[in-house]
Amino acid sequence: MNQQLAAHLGAIVRLAREQMSLTQVQVADRVGLASAVYSRVERGHMIPSVETMKKLCIELMVSPEDLMGLTESSNSGARARPEDDAAMRRLIFVARKLDAGKMDALLHVATELAR
Repeated sequence: MNQQLAAHLGAIVRLAREQMSLTQVQVADRVGLASAVYSRVERGHMIPSVETMKKLCIELMVSPEDLMGLTESSNSGARARPEDDAAMRRLIFVARKLDAGKMDALLHVATELAR
């Protein structure tokens, strides 16, 4: 097992879970894992299957690139730019799934919030 990858993956899923105010049990149930197994993933003690990683990306709204440590901001020790912020990447990940009407609504809401 690649310990560095396991540790990175665990840290990313923990951060995403906490940002969504979910418990380990809730995420484990959503992705079909026993809570003890999910806990091992978060602690960096195991790397889940590809199918489980896909489910984690969907449930925690994390891109596969971020999950695997393939993005520049997750690989470098340098200070991340605001557009590289995890919340921004999650928003983009969700927005890409929207149809044109919902995207227009999201843009309207975001514009009003930014005022």
